[in-house]
Amino acid sequence: MTPIAQEHSIVAIYESHIGAEAALKELQKAGFDMKRLSIIGKDFHTEEHALGFYTSGDRMKFWGVRGAFWGSLWGVLFGGAFFFIPVIGPLVVMGPLVGWIVGALEGAAVGATAGVLAAAFGSIGIPNDSIVKYELDVKAGKFLVLAHGTPEMIAQAHAVLGTTGASLLAAHTT
Repeated sequence: MTPIAQEHSIVAIYESHIGAEAALKELQKAGFDMKRLSIIGKDFHTEEHALGFYTSGDRMKFWGVRGAFWGSLWGVLFGGAFFFIPVIGPLVVMGPLVGWIVGALEGAAVGATAGVLAAAFGSIGIPNDSIVKYELDVKAGKFLVLAHGTPEMIAQAHAVLGTTGASLLAAHTT
């Protein structure tokens, strides 16, 4: 999924899934187009060995320490996937970011998947210095909420996300 040239993005970082989920609910209450939101995070801080998810129609089942969290987002966000990214580890991704990661994977040479998250972020105009920070945050177990859209949409998302306790809030233009 390649965004059109006038689209921009905003990234909010949350220390916990609770903060990220609250941010998504606030954006939904504000009328933001949920098909333009993505969330990415690790969910494998557990001793369990049977972890994963599957889809069946518009339903998702997930096993793991934050299963209820990911399951509650399935009905709100558009699409979801599980990826194992070398160096970062297992990730759950929901929203349009799934398509950007798949596109980066399709274009990656065999063995080059370690940079696929960077390629996905880069494909939507996020600068390299920010990409490095976002990768480190995801690797550290933080949650990223990403919105993309017109400058007006991003201004609306910025106003809403600015009230949600994000540890970082950054807008990016293409």
